[in-house]
Amino acid sequence: MKPTRLRVLIVLAAVLAGATWLLLGLVYRRLPPLPWTSVPTLLILGIAEAYCGLSLRARLSGRATAKPVEPVGVARMAAFAKASSYAAALIAGIAAGFSLYVLGSLDKAVPRQDALAAVGTLVAALLFGAAALFLEHCCRIRPNPDDDGDRYRAPPH
Repeated sequence: MKPTRLRVLIVLAAVLAGATWLLLGLVYRRLPPLPWTSVPTLLILGIAEAYCGLSLRARLSGRATAKPVEPVGVARMAAFAKASSYAAALIAGIAAGFSLYVLGSLDKAVPRQDALAAVGTLVAALLFGAAALFLEHCCRIRPNPDDDGDRYRAPPH
């Protein structure tokens, strides 16, 4: 599995932002108000992923007090982090498109509430994505300079 490319996430979010903006021009009046519950949910997920990254990095470093980690566990965490970064890009793109659409109508009550929820969701999704990329980075095993020819070393058991 290759590392997640930031450029791919940005393009995905930009395409979804444009598509959301265009779609909202057709259906915005028929939509219910945008819920704010996505903001704390994404923030909690981001905190959990950042904590997992810190914990995993300590365990992979081989500290004496850290519990060893199985290689399959690291692979699962890397896959989880990659999926989370793509989900964060999707959510951020939709929230950005929603924000762009409603920012022109801030003088009305409903679009103003939707704008606050959309901008909050966008910020929370960006933080969630950053935490996911951090977790993915923590899953990488550093090269061992003592090995001759081997690029990577197995995690300590």
